[in-house]
Amino acid sequence: MKRILISALALGLLFTTESCNENKKVESITKEVTFKKEGELKLMKAESDSLIATIDIEIAEGEYETQTGLMYRKSMQDNRGMLFIFENETPRSFYMKNTEFSIDIIFINADNEVVSIQKNAKPLDQTSLPSEAPAKYVLEVNAGLSDKWTLAAGDRVDWSKQ
Repeated sequence: MKRILISALALGLLFTTESCNENKKVESITKEVTFKKEGELKLMKAESDSLIATIDIEIAEGEYETQTGLMYRKSMQDNRGMLFIFENETPRSFYMKNTEFSIDIIFINADNEVVSIQKNAKPLDQTSLPSEAPAKYVLEVNAGLSDKWTLAAGDRVDWSKQ
């Protein structure tokens, strides 16, 4: 009987410890991520090459940064964006899982031309938001900015890393 009681206590302690460890993992994953300026991006009208806007960008390169994107953030300032850089140009599709604020998703080809825009993507929605043409880069900015800037397919971007 004593052995059963000791075994039950040890098993209970093991589950309690494991549960605490899982809670710590969840806390660290859901901690809000802050913006880190890694470059600057300029948007220009196609027909006149005039400057539309200049924003600070955080750059998502590599699998982890690309998968995470703007997840676990509450907001972003209007003068900021996230630029995703991919190795090849192909049709792209994004979704809003764990993204808590609405954004415009701007798809850009290898020639730095806007090929399509998904406007006002809904927070936390897992619906696929595809590009209308192959894209090598994707720029995420606050919802409504592409309309404010009158950004359209064919407009250009120029960006640099810090």
